[in-house]
Amino acid sequence: MLHIRVAAREDVPLILEFIRGLASYEKLLDSCVATEESLANTLFGARAYAEVLIAEWDSVPTGFALFFHNYSTFLARPGIYLEDLFVDPEYRGKGIGRGLLVELARLAVERGCGRLEWSVLDWNEPSISFYKSLGAVALDEWSIFRLTGSALAALAGVPTSPTLP
Repeated sequence: MLHIRVAAREDVPLILEFIRGLASYEKLLDSCVATEESLANTLFGARAYAEVLIAEWDSVPTGFALFFHNYSTFLARPGIYLEDLFVDPEYRGKGIGRGLLVELARLAVERGCGRLEWSVLDWNEPSISFYKSLGAVALDEWSIFRLTGSALAALAGVPTSPTLP
C-alpha cells in the first residue's frame, strides 16, 4: 500500500540516499556533492529552499520527490518545479512515481499554482514515455542554460568558492 508523506529533518540521510540513487541512475554520481549537513541546512534550516515528499510502500521508504516554487510572470502565478523524482528500482511499476506526481499536482492546485514542470535527460526514454502517458508535454523549443562553479563566481565578480562545485 502506497503512503506519501512530507519529509522531516530526521529523513535527511534517507533523502541523501535517494539523491545518490538518482545520480547513479542518471550516470552523474561524480557530480553529486550533497551531504547530510548541506541538505539539513537547505531543506530544514532557517530558510527552506525546497520541500520533499517521501513515498512509502508498506511502511518501507521507496522514493522521493524534491520540489520548490517558481513563478510565471505570464500567468502571474506561482508554479512548482520538480527537481528530483526517484523510485527505488525494485519498487518501480507499482504506481509510486505516479503517486508522487499526483500528490505534487494536488499541492499545485491547492496552492494556486499555474504549472507543474520538470526536466528529464533526453536519453531517459522510460521516464519520457511515463511523463507523456500522464499528459505532460515536452517543451522542445526551450533550452536550459546553467551557470555553475567558476563561471557563476566570475559573473558574480567574486573569487571561486569551495561551496561552488
